[in-house]
Amino acid sequence: MNQTLTEREMIDDGLSTEKQLLSQYSTFIVEATCQNLRNQLQQIMTETQQMQFGIYNAMQSRNWYQVKNAPLTEVGQTVTNFQQVQTQLS
Repeated sequence: MNQTLTEREMIDDGLSTEKQLLSQYSTFIVEATCQNLRNQLQQIMTETQQMQFGIYNAMQSRNWYQVKNAPLTEVGQTVTNFQQVQTQLS
C-alpha cells in the first residue's frame, strides 16, 4: 500500500522534529564542558529555532496551528511567578 502524506502532515512532522531537536540541543549545551562545542551547539540551536519559527509561521498562515493569545493579566502573573522562583533560587 502506497500512502502519501498530505502537505499538512509533512509540515506538522517537520514542526515536531524541530521541537524535538531544540529540546535535545538544549540538553547537549548545558552538559557540554568544552566552550568551543557549546558555541557550535548554540549556533546550531539558533538556526534550528529560526527553522522552527518558519515552519510555525507556514502552519499558522494556513490556519493549521491556532494559538490563543493570553490576556495581559495572565502574562503578568506568569512573569511574577517566574521572578519569585528565580529569587528563591538565588
